[in-house]
Amino acid sequence: MAKNTSKWKATLHEVIYEADTKAGKRFDILLIFIILLSIILVMLESVQSIDAHYHDFLNTAEWIVTILFTIEYILRIISIKKPWHYIFSFYGIIDFLATVPKYLSLIFGAGHVLVALRALRLLRVFRILKLARYLGASNKLIEALKASRAKVLVFLFAVIVLTIILGTIMYLVEGAENGFDNIPKSMYWAIVTLTTVGYGDIAPHTPLGQFIASIVMILGYGIIAVPTGIVTSEMTKQGSVNTNTQSCPKCSAESHFDHADYCYKCGEKLNHD
Repeated sequence: MAKNTSKWKATLHEVIYEADTKAGKRFDILLIFIILLSIILVMLESVQSIDAHYHDFLNTAEWIVTILFTIEYILRIISIKKPWHYIFSFYGIIDFLATVPKYLSLIFGAGHVLVALRALRLLRVFRILKLARYLGASNKLIEALKASRAKVLVFLFAVIVLTIILGTIMYLVEGAENGFDNIPKSMYWAIVTLTTVGYGDIAPHTPLGQFIASIVMILGYGIIAVPTGIVTSEMTKQGSVNTNTQSCPKCSAESHFDHADYCYKCGEKLNHD
């Protein structure tokens, strides 16, 4: 009996967590379709004229989608040996946030709580993040971001220091009469200018301030390219390593090397046909 249960869970795990099998691909395609459908429902519900005419239909369709997501969430939990690894993982939290708002709406009544209810409905937009699981390149991007986080953090720290210096200089040069009332507001201008956004709500008026602003604008083009180069470099390194969609049945670790027999994280034997 225990052996049959174990085999059933292994098969379920292979279908839900992996995309290398026919059943896994079909499951992923079906789930992608449901996710896209649910996002469309959320968008349509936000349009008052559509919601007024088709509220009952949209509500019923939303409940069907929510129930399907609930079943998927439960199956993901029972198909792995250590459910907490999934529940508190990035995708586990996203799956929870994508499912729970509809149930929470039952707890709240009408009247003054409608504002909170609207906020709960917006949480369903998190369903779009569930799609990242099915984009192979997204896993490589996440790994590249993790590998380059130290360099990116150092870069961001340097940008913050530069922003403080530039904001202080512009506060001294322009002053309150030109809109630079304080250093935090001047720092806001520095961030907007450095990122080449340029809202124009605050602008230097003195020749020296305009000269500094020109330097900051040119400097911004170079700064934007730095984090892109760091992450791209890490992605290039990872591109030379072949990985697959094999997911550990114990800890749910992904991106294992091709032909790997054991999980690189916990040592659990991987499922192979």
